Amino acid sequence: MADKKSPASGWPLIKGDFHSGDANSPVAVITMGSHLDEQGICDAGAALCGSCKTENLGLEKVIANVIANPNIRFALLVGTEVKGHLSAQTLVALHKNGVKDGRVVGAEGAIPFIENLNDTHIKRFQEQVEIVNIMETEDVGAVKAKINELKAKDPGAFAADPMVVEVKEAAGGAEEAGGEVRPLSGEMALITARMKVIEKMVTDIGYRDKFAAGVYAGKIEGLMIGLIVSFALVGFLMLG
Repeated sequence: MADKKSPASGWPLIKGDFHSGDANSPVAVITMGSHLDEQGICDAGAALCGSCKTENLGLEKVIANVIANPNIRFALLVGTEVKGHLSAQTLVALHKNGVKDGRVVGAEGAIPFIENLNDTHIKRFQEQVEIVNIMETEDVGAVKAKINELKAKDPGAFAADPMVVEVKEAAGGAEEAGGEVRPLSGEMALITARMKVIEKMVTDIGYRDKFAAGVYAGKIEGLMIGLIVSFALVGFLMLG
């Protein structure tokens, strides 16, 4: 039997729209935009199973719970993609490319900004788990079969101890509804993304204008210095 470790005390640490099962299982199942029989999937051998509807706070919760349990070695992506947010594509991009300046590199979702995870957390996630992508699969039988296949490949617990992350609910990209965090609608997510793009474009234009103004000022200053030096030389020659 593969070596196992105890997860962090109280695991799963971060509460969300998911169920927990056997903490020694190497498989976490993320159903993204679908709601399947999460408890049934846990009973079939998954350590964790639930949806992930946002490409920021939702992903952070998934990652926080995974790295808090070194026994989880596979993140199995199933279900349907979330319109606008593209949380599955963002999770795959994060695992492959990481984060730069707070944004998931290569993410196509509307607001893939990570606030609660640092580089150490992300690197741990990248090293600890393998992404297994069978997106668009909602057949619970097929999901259970894949769990059994992955359990047969269990490499044992990750070498490091559980890593505990605090995930604050105030992370951007979600709406508060009766105290519950829920994703923006696909349309609103796209509008938000376009607003961020416009904001960045305006900022870039401002930087370019400042640069152009500096270059122009430098040219004028250089011209004036050249004229002064020229007049000085002419005067010197005339006096000579």
